[in-house]
Parts: sequence; C-alpha cells; structure tokens
Amino acid sequence: MSGARFTWPVRVYFEDTDTGGVVYHAGYLRFYERCRSEWLRARGGSQSALMATGDGVAFAVRSMAVDWLAPARLDDLLDVQLELQQARRASLICDQRIVRASDGLLLSTAQVRVACVRLPDFRPAAIPESLLESLSA
Repeated sequence: MSGARFTWPVRVYFEDTDTGGVVYHAGYLRFYERCRSEWLRARGGSQSALMATGDGVAFAVRSMAVDWLAPARLDDLLDVQLELQQARRASLICDQRIVRASDGLLLSTAQVRVACVRLPDFRPAAIPESLLESLSA
C-alpha cells in the first residue's frame, strides 16, 4: 500500500539550531512528529480525539530508522513529507522525508512504525475502524 504524499511546511527557527545555525539531529524528529500529527488531523483524526474516545487509545512511535543526508539551517523553509506504506489493524508504517523547499535538496529520510496502544497500560490496540479507513484512503 502506497498512499498519496502529504507535505507539511516547517520553518527552521533559532530555537531549532545550535550556535552554528544548524538543526540539531533531534530537531528532525520533532519535524517528523509534527508532520505525522498534521497528516492525522488532515485525515479527520487527532491524538487528543483518540485519547478522549471510549476506546482510550493513542499512537506511539514503535521504531524509527533515520538517515541524515545534509544539514538544515536557520531560516530554511522545509517540506516535511509523509507517505503511508502500510496500515495494519494496530500499526502503521510511514516513509518520511525532509526536503529544503528552496532547492529540493533531500536532507533526511525516516521510516517510522507507529503502534496504536491502549491507555493507560500501553498495550497494543486496534485502530478505530473509521479512522483506519480514512488513513488508508
């Protein structure tokens, strides 16, 4: 399963960088997370809505493989992208990329496995059917 690519723009602010104006490696993880959250919202869901349902579930990152290819710098406008590769009953696999918008340079790639878990015990749980359908569409 390969879905349409979702893109979320992110500007690099001073708080995202080290003293040399380069984004610290952990900053990319925040950018990836924001993109996944906005993708979920664009598909009609949100973490807070999931947590508030009778099911009491949330998405949690299970694993992530990241490659850093080139630095993002202060004031860069980035396109953080997501493409759903697989949707299972209780997990998703997303391919993500960060591209500098001004020249299309690929800065980072990530493959992320996200698990749906029950709160508060964090045991695996089924993704609500209506949400699973909208994520896979």
